[in-house]
Amino acid sequence: MNMQDAKGSVNIFIKNKIATVEFGHPASNSFPRSLLDLLTNEISQLSFNDEVNLIVLKSHGTAAFCAGASFDELLAVSNEEEGLAFFSGFAHLINAMRSCSKLVIGRIHGKAVGGGVGIAAACDYVFATENAAVKLSELAIGIGPFVIEPAVSRKIGKTAMIEMTLNPQEWKSASWAKQKGLYAEVFENAVLLDNAIVDFSTKLASYNPQALNEMKKVIWEGTGHWDTLLLERAAISGQLVLSDFTRKALEQFKK
Repeated sequence: MNMQDAKGSVNIFIKNKIATVEFGHPASNSFPRSLLDLLTNEISQLSFNDEVNLIVLKSHGTAAFCAGASFDELLAVSNEEEGLAFFSGFAHLINAMRSCSKLVIGRIHGKAVGGGVGIAAACDYVFATENAAVKLSELAIGIGPFVIEPAVSRKIGKTAMIEMTLNPQEWKSASWAKQKGLYAEVFENAVLLDNAIVDFSTKLASYNPQALNEMKKVIWEGTGHWDTLLLERAAISGQLVLSDFTRKALEQFKK
């Protein structure tokens, strides 16, 4: 199944009870709101698909895994309402991954920035390559990782999240991300990565789907308030993106 528009695509392939979901965008797999909605809807629908026991989430190509929010759309935000609408896209995606009845396995083949780190953190188990460095660059453009923070802190702890956030120019290596708990396993290259994912997901998908579903609930225990919390955080980002500081910073980044 292939869904795409001018602002990116989502491809879904189901085999042996495993749904492989691949998102892509020409601008380093960044997310305009339409692509966020597309991916959110597909994950939500897979939650009710009895032919699927497990989801593998990946992105297109061999360069960046995900560059986060679309700078073009951030610059186009002209009022708080539009700001909330844009950032709530990431809130809805993370909540869809959290509340999905299927376990989500992340395949992080390259660098992840901002919202891309949030997506990795919202996966239940993550495989990565040594190229999958991470960075929370939001403070450098005048906003902050408010929407994704609960997911990131839940995985790596508040201290490591602060270390990333307050150093918005600094890349953290894949081995650092593994040490902190964002990644479960790190591989030298994409071939080894994919072999490991096939082996792991094939075994996992063969287990009792009811047991997997109950385990998913246990993994995300205590996060029911995120439906409200992440939207409150989206409102903060939606206000900050309108600041002169952010406008100038985004223009500089684009150049």
